[in-house]
Amino acid sequence: MLLSFRVSNHRSLRDEQQLLLTPTYGEDDPGDGWEAVPVAALFGANASGKSNVLDALAYMRNMVRGSLRESEPGTGISRHSFALDPAMRDEPSTYVTDILLGGIRYTYGFAVDDSQVVEEWMFSYPKKKKREIFHRRGDDYSIGDQSPASMHQVAAITESNVLFLSVAARSKQDLVRPVYDWFTEVIYRNPQILRFSRLSTLVESLERFGYLERMTSLLQAADTGIESAEIVEESDAELAQRSARIKGLGGHSPTRRKDVLFRHRGESGTFPLNLRDQSLGTQTLYDLGLGVFRSLDTGSVLIVDELDSSLHPYLTAQLVRLFRDQDVNIHGAQLIFSSHDATLLGRIQGEEVLQRDHVWFTEKNECGVTELFSLSDFKPRREDNRERRYLAGRYGAVPIVSDELFAAALAERREVDDVPSNS
Repeated sequence: MLLSFRVSNHRSLRDEQQLLLTPTYGEDDPGDGWEAVPVAALFGANASGKSNVLDALAYMRNMVRGSLRESEPGTGISRHSFALDPAMRDEPSTYVTDILLGGIRYTYGFAVDDSQVVEEWMFSYPKKKKREIFHRRGDDYSIGDQSPASMHQVAAITESNVLFLSVAARSKQDLVRPVYDWFTEVIYRNPQILRFSRLSTLVESLERFGYLERMTSLLQAADTGIESAEIVEESDAELAQRSARIKGLGGHSPTRRKDVLFRHRGESGTFPLNLRDQSLGTQTLYDLGLGVFRSLDTGSVLIVDELDSSLHPYLTAQLVRLFRDQDVNIHGAQLIFSSHDATLLGRIQGEEVLQRDHVWFTEKNECGVTELFSLSDFKPRREDNRERRYLAGRYGAVPIVSDELFAAALAERREVDDVPSNS
């Protein structure tokens, strides 16, 4: 489980910010065997930096998973430093996680600039005692006393713009594999950039993991009007027609496509509709559902930017409750998401959706710098109406809107629209 995440100099996160997932309140303890809360929800005004916190964690995942594969020698490192202060371009961007795996806590982090990995380190804490696995400073390495000597050979072949963890994991260094494998299982979803190309590839996940029945049940429970679903292959005639079209453009013969057909109930029976014909809400739930299933099955972290996008608050609340339910979330999966839906701070259908130590806020100052802070900082009482207090500005992290300027901007647009065109 993820215990904490720290980041600095990433997009609007200029100064170090920490997302802490260890429980704050005893009565809100997530349950036996869980050392961290299963849910973290980020709220804040538009452009306050919520998405940047999630993007930073996704960036760290992508670096661990892809730095060996994607970084050519001497090409530098792609990153997103704080853009509103030119001096920050010369400062490294830093990412640090504390993770609990198999009862052992690990700290793994790295700092990168535009050209190289400036620093990288991993420590473990068996029996709560700190043990160095490796510590890299540029091209100088310190390998722990209890780490295998073969790690020195891995260090010798690691390029300056590639993470040592990525190379060591691919070089069968079992000591670092738990941390590497944890990062490979982190799932990221952004319903705002849903694409049919990605939705189509998710059909493979339905087959590979056997999720079709579970997906159908989820969509039925969400009252989408779907009665059943099946995976269908492209016919010979459709494949031949598409192959001829692609070859005419100089392409190669394509592989046979697969799609999901959903049968909807109608007045005179059921009718098949493919994924493209579904509502945006159904498409979003389909995409999120696969991520939820995988996260719960593997005990991994699911990151969702704008979880409430195109979903009714009841459905959003139900997804959150899956992660809070110890009988469902038996592997300690975690959901980290951003939202504008203040109803999630209160009660839906009579039940509290988020506990006090599940809630975080982002706020951006006049210099464009994001601050991340917890609801727990305000020492709230359990009986507080958190939804009302948030909307009233008691916690900050709400937009400061000038009614006069807002109305004037819209009025100016109407005046422009009223001007006849020259055509």
